[in-house]
Amino acid sequence: MKTKIYLQIFMSPYTLGHLHANSEYSMVIEALQTSRLANGEAENSNCPESFLSPRQDCKRRHGSNGTIATPYDENCTNEHMVGVSSRDATEDIDTNIQPDVVFKKARVQRELTLQDMYNQDSFDDDDEDDSDWEPMQKHFEIMNWFCTNCTMVNLDDFVHCDICGEHKESGILRHGFFASPSSQDGPTDVELEFKGKYKDMQSGVSFSNRCTAIGFDERMLLHSEVEMKPRPHPERPDRLRAIAASLATAGIFPGRCHPISPREITREELKMVHSLEQIEAVDLSSQIHSSYFTPDTYANEHSARAARLAAGLCADLASTILSGRAKNGFALVRPPGHHAGVSQAMGFCLHNNAAVAALAALAAGAKKVLIVDWDVHHGNGTQEIFERNKSVLYISLHRHEGGRFYPGTGAANEVGIDGAEGYCVNVPWNRGGVGDNDYVFAFQNVVLPIASEFDPDFTIISAGFDAARGDPLGCCDVTPAGYAQMTHMLNALSGGKLLVILEGGYNLRSISSSATSVIKVLLGENPGCELGDSAPSKSGLVTVLEVLKIQMNFWPSLASLFTELQSLWEIYAAENKKKQIKKIRRADAPIWWKWGRKRLLYQIIKGHLRVRSRGVN
Repeated sequence: MKTKIYLQIFMSPYTLGHLHANSEYSMVIEALQTSRLANGEAENSNCPESFLSPRQDCKRRHGSNGTIATPYDENCTNEHMVGVSSRDATEDIDTNIQPDVVFKKARVQRELTLQDMYNQDSFDDDDEDDSDWEPMQKHFEIMNWFCTNCTMVNLDDFVHCDICGEHKESGILRHGFFASPSSQDGPTDVELEFKGKYKDMQSGVSFSNRCTAIGFDERMLLHSEVEMKPRPHPERPDRLRAIAASLATAGIFPGRCHPISPREITREELKMVHSLEQIEAVDLSSQIHSSYFTPDTYANEHSARAARLAAGLCADLASTILSGRAKNGFALVRPPGHHAGVSQAMGFCLHNNAAVAALAALAAGAKKVLIVDWDVHHGNGTQEIFERNKSVLYISLHRHEGGRFYPGTGAANEVGIDGAEGYCVNVPWNRGGVGDNDYVFAFQNVVLPIASEFDPDFTIISAGFDAARGDPLGCCDVTPAGYAQMTHMLNALSGGKLLVILEGGYNLRSISSSATSVIKVLLGENPGCELGDSAPSKSGLVTVLEVLKIQMNFWPSLASLFTELQSLWEIYAAENKKKQIKKIRRADAPIWWKWGRKRLLYQIIKGHLRVRSRGVN
């Protein structure tokens, strides 16, 4: 009974992230499991700790105390990272370890983490007293469920997610974002309208140079986390299912888009991007039931093939578009890739799909390739691969916050090295909640001016949708209309030769609606409402000015923009100063002054006598 209650207290969503990080931890867990089986007790995965709200969760996850957290588990640090670790590796551990000796104070210290327990030298034997356990003969199990849309935990008494409002039996995996979020399973009127509208088109379209190509293979759905955790991993197969369901409901795919035949990328192609050690490490995971490259980057026996399929589809889409056999394309792939560097898989990413596609485009005849990465996390892997290459211009818009937001790279002064300075452009937002206005403003004043001067032959979008409204990791506010507008802007470059590659995005409703909006633009539809006249936020303007001040040393066309925006900032600062002065003048006065001897002073402070007082002066 002690072991069961201890596990309920211990297995919090923020401590389990360490289990795969240290083989000695695995020894303890294996011993706990053996002890429980010996006692005839069934395993219990319930967790008594409640999940944080998105704002609180985001704050903890991304290091509000100045530390850099991983995108999934803030307790995981570089100290515990491993190349490839597996639960299978601990099968021969001696199971005679006594967990009751190691964890005697577990019930007293509810908030103690596994690492704290492991680092304690000893426990006081005098605190052991079985009498307090005797009344707990009846086991009370708290039932809960995980939201399909955002993965957050909810009590079983509620039918709607407390975080995103999605119904417990949501039909988002069958109908995409057209499914009603507030009712069980059924489609909305909008879905029925779309089905009728595109009914005649769902038989397929002929493959022509005016079509949009889609890269997808169901085998990528087999890549999933094997180990059961208190909360599902955000990078999960349902991400592709939700997008595919939305496209099918809208009659877009199958229907208006053409699929390309999948293939696995070859080792020779991967060696142009990654080191041989990194390639072999990914391949090795196919021999292990469950493994981890970093504490947040899992693999199973199907992951290596899924990564090769994703990279192969991206490479073939690039060559297909360059050859003129397709107008543009969308790679509906996973695992994502922009964090995968030359020698390391990390941040949910195994192979760098965008880098593979860029090199495939260069091999197919392109002289210059543009990569625009709007994932909320900086694509440190893509930047590392191309930071010395003047044939590839990498532009990233991401949360940075002085290096406190994962992965900590992507400052404005990271511009490229070894003669390729200016070919890495980073737009590092200094806060969360960034929305359409700031993104479109950065596109107008940084992305498009630099891209136009670069004049690419081929454009790639690393399309992470985790800056979308409602995403549990990104905590930003970009809408589907915002993504559509940015796609429309980039579609004017390189003669429309554009490839969009899925990266992150972990709210199923957000990513499916955003991806659908982007593909509609690829098909030639109008992006909808204009966002060009919207003013940026103060922090957005400051970030753009910072980037322009650095990048105008490499791109002369930015100098006039910097001067213009600098004047705009001075006007903004002056107006803000006036507002602050007015706010001080209209400082609150105690209400009882209104009827006492200080009633005149009260009226002056409240502004009632403001005009008369100016006349006297």
